[in-house]
Amino acid sequence: MRGNVTRRGKSSWRLKFDNGTDPVTGKRLTEFVTVRGTKKEAEAELSKRLNQIDGGNYVANSKETVAAHVRAWLDANTDLAATTRERFGKLVENQIVPHIGSLILQQLRPAQVSAWHNTLRKEGGKVGGPLSPATVRQAHRVLHLALARAFEDEKISRNVASGRKLPKADHVEIQILQQGQIAPLLEAIKGHWLSPISIVAVGTGMRQGEIMGLQWADIDLDKGSLRVERSLEETKATGLRFKAPKSKNGIRTISLPTSVIDALKAHRKRQLEQRIALGLGKPGKNALVFCGPEGEAIAPSRVSGQWRDAIDRFRSKPEATLPKIRFHDLRHTHASALIASGLDVVAISRRLGHASPVVTLSVYAHLFKRSDEGAAAAIEAAMRTGAEQ
Repeated sequence: MRGNVTRRGKSSWRLKFDNGTDPVTGKRLTEFVTVRGTKKEAEAELSKRLNQIDGGNYVANSKETVAAHVRAWLDANTDLAATTRERFGKLVENQIVPHIGSLILQQLRPAQVSAWHNTLRKEGGKVGGPLSPATVRQAHRVLHLALARAFEDEKISRNVASGRKLPKADHVEIQILQQGQIAPLLEAIKGHWLSPISIVAVGTGMRQGEIMGLQWADIDLDKGSLRVERSLEETKATGLRFKAPKSKNGIRTISLPTSVIDALKAHRKRQLEQRIALGLGKPGKNALVFCGPEGEAIAPSRVSGQWRDAIDRFRSKPEATLPKIRFHDLRHTHASALIASGLDVVAISRRLGHASPVVTLSVYAHLFKRSDEGAAAAIEAAMRTGAEQ
């Protein structure tokens, strides 16, 4: 046997065994492990570890904690978008590290992951309040990804986050404007600096960051189209910066309805007048379409905040019948109109810049169901028309 068992205490034993050679120095690698139980159990543990070494799946002991590994994994994951990194970082520091961060990575067990879920549900939120199932699922995803890397690096023998039962996410109904609500909303916000931005959002279905990243060079008003080439993102770490769209299909050409073309023409005229008044002259070809007085980018958070304020003021009026919608819900409203028109899912997916039609179907499944029910009613009417004559 390439090892031995030595008593350390009344019911504890030290295992000493060879673990091959160091590939750099060529020296023998010796492992020391303390276990509890009977001598027979200690010998069985030694035998198991030697078999693992022979099978090439042995993981050497380490004192690395969950917190140390997850933080190192996040730091090394340079492919993450800045906004994703910031979101993951918050989940690491607020939901993972305070609860299971001190545990030894190799000693983390499936039952502890499930217990962690329960703790988050009860007291994982702000000031010890409950955490939503959706956020618990997001925190679990981060842990699972970090443990998957630990498994790939042979730090652990398996990913204990795999196969864990997750809390069911609450169903959140997507808010959309009905056909008769779109025009009153756009009329209510007329004159506000968000008005042309809102018209573009409803008329194209573009994401907020994509709209705020538009340059005049991307738009051909004569042909009635625009090209989505970039998105403006905002994080605490990097501030404002331009990035590629969310997926490769995010780079796309969108045809423009007349109302959007008219709004952009009027906006360009106002922008030119303002710049001339400030002594800045005509904006360059690559100037931002929606920007501050001197051409500076506008933070998406400012758009969202001022949108909420404008909508709240409008909804406070007695005659207002609009639901409380976010700026992003204008994108959903656009998608809803396309689905109701009968446009096929592939064309809708392309226009929205989704990674694939599968994403479109998953986000708007309930709307496609309603559309299909309408299609059934329409074909039924068509089938009956001739028979009733």
